[in-house]
Amino acid sequence: MPHQIDELISRIRELQEELEVEFRKKREEFNFIIEEKRVRFAEEVARQQRRLKTGWIRYLATARPLNLLTAPVIYAGLGPFLLLDLFLSAYQLICFPIYGIPKVKRRDYLVFDREDLPYLNFIEKFNCFYCSYGNGLMAYGREIAARTEQYWCPIKHARRIKAAHDHYPRFFEYGDAESWQKGLERLRRQYPKDQPNGIKVK
Repeated sequence: MPHQIDELISRIRELQEELEVEFRKKREEFNFIIEEKRVRFAEEVARQQRRLKTGWIRYLATARPLNLLTAPVIYAGLGPFLLLDLFLSAYQLICFPIYGIPKVKRRDYLVFDREDLPYLNFIEKFNCFYCSYGNGLMAYGREIAARTEQYWCPIKHARRIKAAHDHYPRFFEYGDAESWQKGLERLRRQYPKDQPNGIKVK
């Protein structure tokens, strides 16, 4: 069983590498480069994109009224997000060194590059910032929780769960007490090294 899991993980890694190649092709297709975390478009491409920008007044005037009415509800999440961000960073700063768990790099999960898109007005850029922050924060928190679970309770559930985190395939089978007793300390030391969303591959 562990051999099959290792093979599947290797295939997943190969597919991730293929995906990276496709992402690079897309960059070339849309003619942009990334310099020091900032995206730069060729001048002609940027000029064409600026022509497609919707001004913020027109953007608001043509928005669905219900979208405008629900906006305060959406943005009310900013306070809880900030508190969660602070808690997650403090949690791993305090606990992970004690457990010997490598810290999750926040910058690998929170990426803010949509502000460089010339065709977005400032409201759309703020919306993109907010979505990037919320989703990135959840991914950051999930990785912290996954590493914690791998340390304290790396046992698969009896029932199949939807969208299991990347560490889950390495967990012990439900009911396999012998593997749990023999392998817990070993598994507690097997974390991905500098691989956001990565699975440790032999």
